[in-house]
Amino acid sequence: MSAPTVFVTGAGSGIGAAVVAAAARRGARVAAVDIDGARAAAVAADAEGAGAEAALGLEVDVRDDTAVAAAIARCRDELGLPTAVLANAGIELNGPAHEVAAEQWDRVVEVNLRGAFSTARWAIAALLDAGSAGSVVCTSSPSAFVGFAGGGNAAYAASKGGVSALVRSLAVDYAPQGVRVNAIVPGATDTPLLTVGVPEDRRAAARAEILERAREQIPLGRLADPAEIAEGVWWLWSDAAAYVTGSHLVVDGGLMAKGANSF
Repeated sequence: MSAPTVFVTGAGSGIGAAVVAAAARRGARVAAVDIDGARAAAVAADAEGAGAEAALGLEVDVRDDTAVAAAIARCRDELGLPTAVLANAGIELNGPAHEVAAEQWDRVVEVNLRGAFSTARWAIAALLDAGSAGSVVCTSSPSAFVGFAGGGNAAYAASKGGVSALVRSLAVDYAPQGVRVNAIVPGATDTPLLTVGVPEDRRAAARAEILERAREQIPLGRLADPAEIAEGVWWLWSDAAAYVTGSHLVVDGGLMAKGANSF
């Protein structure tokens, strides 16, 4: 695959930033999109330093459909048509379902599911307008398939289950036009999302606890590095995956293969 134009949401840190870096090392043109404009700009600058042909940092709230459409258009106009897209922006707000406020549920679903829908639909629209094939990847989760022993995950699980259903539907709808749509399913990955909601003064201890649980619960005995997830995304974008659509690439260290887990 020649270096494409890449469009990544949730690019300010973690998996999204790792995907931008992986694309930069391959000489791609990259649009790093994040709700934190400063982080998006920093990731884009790092991408240029790592070998990206060109890079653009964009501040976008993926809940805003108009803003997502404008970001896709700006990417197309300034970098070229994005033929490799990752709808990755996501949040996790945990709590027992009977205690979760409706506003909290809505926010999780709006970012994780509606944001993925907006990103995918405007990217697909741009590809169709150009008569071009392309590859869209959405970030799902093991929680789309199994309940977590830790519990309190209803909103996040429902949003990611929706992402997985969306992927299957879009894959069938747009295969005739040469647009492939797949999901990456990261397992427990060493990103800031691991300790989201934990008070600042407890995050180091919480991370240590998570690392210990990973050694006990994950068959490979560790968390994923974001760069490992990024390689899976790149493969789904690549010509090596030309016959892959509507699929889920699970990169979880064997977590889902195990009958019970704590993650």
